[in-house]
Amino acid sequence: MKILETIYVDFNNTDAEGRVRLITNGALRDIKEKGIILKDGLEVLLDDREDFKVKGVVQHSVSENIWVAKFSWKELTSGKSD
Repeated sequence: MKILETIYVDFNNTDAEGRVRLITNGALRDIKEKGIILKDGLEVLLDDREDFKVKGVVQHSVSENIWVAKFSWKELTSGKSD
């Protein structure tokens, strides 16, 4: 089983496509401290450090020129992440 790097996210901070933005202080801190190199297709574990964890896939948002992560809302609400 592949171990995924965990990135703190705010699931309320999503773009028009429902992808979570990786621009919050917590996300940027995790990325920097863990030495995560963001690239399209990178699988990560998205964690709000309270209730939810879900696997996501990093993507570059062309429209906003930022990194985001696509994830399944269904998996988030069901508590599944694999």
